[in-house]
Amino acid sequence: MKQCLFVFLILTGISTSAQVLRKRTVKLMGGRFDITIVAPDSLSAEHNIDTVIAEVTRIENLISDWKADTQISAVNQNAGIAPVKVSAEVFALTERALHLSKITKGAFDISFAAMDRIWKFDGSMTQMPSAEAVKKSVKNVGYQYIVLDRKNSTIFLKRKGMKIGFGALGEGYATDRCRDMMLARGIKAGIVNGSGDMSTWGKHPNGSNWAVGITNPIHKDTIFAVVPLQKSAVVTSGSYEKFVVFNGKRYSHIINPTTGYPATGLCSVTVFGPSAETANGLSTSMMVLGKTKGMQLIKKYPAYSCILITDDGHIYSHKLDLDKYAL
Repeated sequence: MKQCLFVFLILTGISTSAQVLRKRTVKLMGGRFDITIVAPDSLSAEHNIDTVIAEVTRIENLISDWKADTQISAVNQNAGIAPVKVSAEVFALTERALHLSKITKGAFDISFAAMDRIWKFDGSMTQMPSAEAVKKSVKNVGYQYIVLDRKNSTIFLKRKGMKIGFGALGEGYATDRCRDMMLARGIKAGIVNGSGDMSTWGKHPNGSNWAVGITNPIHKDTIFAVVPLQKSAVVTSGSYEKFVVFNGKRYSHIINPTTGYPATGLCSVTVFGPSAETANGLSTSMMVLGKTKGMQLIKKYPAYSCILITDDGHIYSHKLDLDKYAL
């Protein structure tokens, strides 16, 4: 899950050009989307915001796993029965997500949608689930049982009860798509923020780069750095709002799809890079893998950098000089 308290956009500044900035907040994909467009005039800006909304809605109607009439729902409904033909777009997204599942050995797993929700983070849990219950909760999870046929553009889930879902990865994909669409339409600057998955391009009308403020979630009222962005994406996965503590150990609401147990060790991972989709997959995986293995993973992606914050508040970064951006 993404959190928006740790990283937030800074949109202050006075325009010194003929460009205008317009922003709209809407509910899409079950969450909050903040769409910011810079255009020559207000009418053009608002029209392009409408276009972004239409594109996100189109994608949601393809890949949602909770709407009954989408292609992904058809795949899930036919688990253990038959392959389902999907569009080239849905197939390619599934292929990329399955690749991430493979290289993380299940730390990220698109079949997590079949996981039983036995962990409660609403204050109602008084004891840990039994080992048997945890094992049972992931019995239908396993990316190894997803069969992709590129020639026929089909997806087959080999076991009955399996499901796939993109979760926040789909929001990252949508924000990337909208950024590319706006650039193709001649919109030179903007931000599409899907529940914390942010794709940005261009600059603020005042000529400055877009920027995000970074806070330590353990000390939320203090910004320790401001990081500039330009045709870049930023995604944060965090567990600092939803967690439980048993026997002095903190258990995050982000569940390891392989074991069924919550991730421990990190309370926040923020990833910067060219794609929100990829950044989301990396941040989620790193939360599960932990500091050491998480750092090993992101080093395989030279275009990406990150900030990790441990459960005890220590801050680590990769390919990002925090001293350069410190306040």
